[in-house]
This record gives sequence, structure tokens and C-alpha cells, in this order.
Amino acid sequence: MSAVQDAQTINLSEVVGALSFALDITEGQPVGHSLRCCWIGMHIGMQMRLSPAELSDLYYTLLLKDIGCSSNAARICKLYLTDDLDFKRGFKSVDDSLPQILRFVLANTGTRSGLADRFRAMINIARNGGEIARELIETRCQRGADIARQMRFSAQVQRGILDLDEHWSGKGQPLGLIGETISLYARIALLAQVIDIFHTQAGRSAAIAEIKLRTGIWFDPHLVAMFEATSQKPGFWSTLHAPTLSAAVVALEPAALARHVDEDYLDDIAAGFAQVIDAKSPFTSGHSDRVALFSDMIAEGLGVTPQRRRWLKRAALLHDIGKLGVSNSVLDKPGPLDVDEWAAVKQHPAMGEAILSRIAVFRDMATIAGTHHERLDGKGYPRGIAGMALGLETRIVTTADIFDALTADRPYRGPMPVSKALEIMEEGRGLSLDPACLDALKRGIVLLEHVAA
Repeated sequence: MSAVQDAQTINLSEVVGALSFALDITEGQPVGHSLRCCWIGMHIGMQMRLSPAELSDLYYTLLLKDIGCSSNAARICKLYLTDDLDFKRGFKSVDDSLPQILRFVLANTGTRSGLADRFRAMINIARNGGEIARELIETRCQRGADIARQMRFSAQVQRGILDLDEHWSGKGQPLGLIGETISLYARIALLAQVIDIFHTQAGRSAAIAEIKLRTGIWFDPHLVAMFEATSQKPGFWSTLHAPTLSAAVVALEPAALARHVDEDYLDDIAAGFAQVIDAKSPFTSGHSDRVALFSDMIAEGLGVTPQRRRWLKRAALLHDIGKLGVSNSVLDKPGPLDVDEWAAVKQHPAMGEAILSRIAVFRDMATIAGTHHERLDGKGYPRGIAGMALGLETRIVTTADIFDALTADRPYRGPMPVSKALEIMEEGRGLSLDPACLDALKRGIVLLEHVAA
């Protein structure tokens, strides 16, 4: 089946549900966290007898609650001198009591840094901790709401994402909203999130005990009562870790309001997730968009059809989705990577391929995510694939990716002039780079320079 045919028949819920796995790894959560939250939250909504329209908005709020999560990763690494994935994973288990927060911060700040650096970080956090927390959450939630808007989700979904970290008592972030001034969808999503985290870590009893402790503080007591009622139903708990969870979550979307994605919507979804990917590091801002632009330019120069070029641009936008699972302590490191850090970087193509392979309409572009760091001479990674075993589209994206990496700012160097970047790329002709793709890139750059002049 072609990409066009898939686009006419695939449900939006399937695409977003599968892409939510990328958000799970960015938050340091076990795979399936967003789906499990959707299962829990939708049952709360159904117990409340929300209308189909309300359930539809709740559904996408739950799947996309973490869509802004990559935007504060670099800042967390810088402030706390730690691995952002480990930090986020652990912090989701902490309540808002000062002793718990202090213990967590002391245990997780600067654990791999020297004593002097760790001390300076601790002093900064002690002086500015409240403002730091507000800034990190505001960045995450505002960015998430902005991306949801670009992906055509309603104002109610956007507000649900924006209010995710507000607490019933008014002690949440970033605005300190209280009670029913907080979006209903956000209140359900936060409750579902904590239930899943504690259930996954320690089982049903631990989840229920934690919810009771936070009722009236973090959580709306009425929603907790709705959860207690619906959680007694057969299959509620067992489905959370069943192999059928993905299908069960797809079936929860109100059937009358189920949305199908067309070609234009797929473009918006790919562009939205490209923003999630590039927000992971200040050094990759705009990278996916530029790789898509350069890939399209090369493809046009090689005579690729407009329809296939459209498909290729989506693949280029999503080629680095696996980087969401790599810590910023590695991505943003200004010096050489050690053996373990390099091994972490080399995992991102396989992670990207695994994520995209879950989505029927993106499955045939998963190979590009998995092979864009391979080389013609077989010395690339992760598999050492060589020669024409690498498809033309992969060779195009690889060329575009290398050109942008050389001409963009990086933690270990400034951007190179275009002429210097092309000289370096010329040394890889026939080794790391396809000669025809390189020639098409050069022709395209000459044309761009002529237009700019």
C-alpha cells in the first residue's frame, strides 16, 4: 500500500499513539507511559459521562501531555549538572513537600561533577529554586501547547497541556492555578500520570496509596472518586501492561469523532514532531527543517518526483526522532565523548527506526531514520551497511544531514563557512557520501546563492 493510500485510511489516533512512544523516552519513562495514561484517563472521563466531544479532547490531551517535554532537557542538564532522562524519571515520583524535593535535589545534582561545580549548582538552586522550577515547567507546557496548536488540536487540548503541572491546592506550576480554574483535562491527565508511574514502579496498592495521599492537594477529590469507581471494573488494571494496550487505546477514541489523516495533515504532524526533536538541544534548533529543505533540494536536482519528494521531506523531518532518547549531557557535551557516551549516540538511529516502524503511514520511512549515519564504504553506524544497499532516499538525507551539521553551531565548535563544509564533504565522495547527491547539493547551493544575490 502506498503512502497516499495509507494517508486516506489511517486514524489520527494510531499516528499520535505511536509517536507518543517518542515522548515517553524523552521523559525517561518506560515505553507505553502515554498510552497507559490515556487508558486510565479515558476511563475516568467515561465514568464522569463526559460528552463524545469532551472525550475526544481528553483523549488527545492524554496522548500529547508530554509533547513539550524536550524543550527543558538542556536547561535541566545545565542547572542540575545531571542526566536529564534520569532526573525527569525520578522527579515524577516526588510530591511537592519540601523535604522530598530537597532530598531529591541533593541526591541528583552534579552527581558526575567535581565538588566545586556541584557546590556552585547547589547554591544556585537554593537561592533560585522556586523560579527555576517555574521556568522549567512553563517552558515545557507553553512549548507543548504551541506544538499542539500547529498540529491542529483544539484550544481545549492546548489548555490541557498548558495546565498539566497545576495542582488542586494552588501550589502547582507555572501559574499556581487552584481548583476548577485548572483545565479539567489537565486535572485528569496529572492524576492518570501519577497512577501510571507508581503502578509501573510498585504495583496497584502503591498507586492507590499515593493517590490518597495527594487527594485535595494535587488532585481533585471528585476525579479521585471517579478513578476509584472505574478502577474496580474487570480488565482495568490488567490491560495496562497487556500486549493489546495499543489497540485498546485506539478503540477508546469516540468513534463518531475519529479523525483520518490526509497528506496535508501528515505534513503538519511531521513538522510538529520535528519541533519536539529539535527542541531537545539548543545546538539542533531548526536542524530537522533544514535537513528537510536540503533533502528536497537534492531530490529535485536528481529528478525525484514531487510526490516522492513530499514523502522524503517527512522522512527528513523525522530522521532524528531517536535522539529524544539520548541525554543532553551527551548531546551538548563540549568535549570528546567517552566510550559509553559514544555508544549512547550510536543507539539513536535504531531508536528512531523502532518508533517510526510502529506507525503504518511512516513505516516505509523508518529505514531512513535507522540508516542515515551509515556510509557507502560500510564504516557508518549502527549496522555498517554499505554501497547501494543504502537506498537513494537515505543517501540524500545523509548528505543533507552532514551539510547542516557542518554549517551549524555545535557544542564543540562554531559553524563552518559553506565553502569549508563542501571541501570536507568532497573528501568523503564515494566513501561516506553518494557522488550524485553531493553534486546535486552543490548545484542547489549555487542556485540559492544566485537567488540570494
